Amino acid sequence: MFDLVFYQPCIPTNTGNAIRLAAVTGVRLHLVEPLGFELTDAKLRRSGLDYHDLAVLRVHPDLDAAFAATAAGARVFAFTTHAETAHTAVAYQPGDVLLFGPEPDGLPAAVLSHPRVTARLRIPMLPARRSLNLANSAAIAVYEAWRQQDFAHGA
Repeated sequence: MFDLVFYQPCIPTNTGNAIRLAAVTGVRLHLVEPLGFELTDAKLRRSGLDYHDLAVLRVHPDLDAAFAATAAGARVFAFTTHAETAHTAVAYQPGDVLLFGPEPDGLPAAVLSHPRVTARLRIPMLPARRSLNLANSAAIAVYEAWRQQDFAHGA
């Protein structure tokens, strides 16, 4: 499957929704500290419902530690509104890493230029719109990558 990385997420409900996404798709969710909430936050628990035990979730002290927890040599796709390539233009492979930044500013320049980042991708949207919700963006990307694998291991 794939690895989903949230770099310094701030809103607990988005992360709770990502936990639920990980549980129903099989992606491994990695959170890079600092987090803008406690993992015991009631909003996080409520949005993840009872899926926490079904998801693979790891918290890392920094981005390099998160990358080290993914497959060696895995491609890393950084999702940003500052990219030209659409997320659908990639032929995803199992083990790929889907990297998303914090609400509301997205990935900082230092992360976008990290040597592990293979490419920057965008999710198309109407002009003059700032961005999609983080959890929605992650779901769009995960399902596109999984679709290209014919929903392997899904029912």
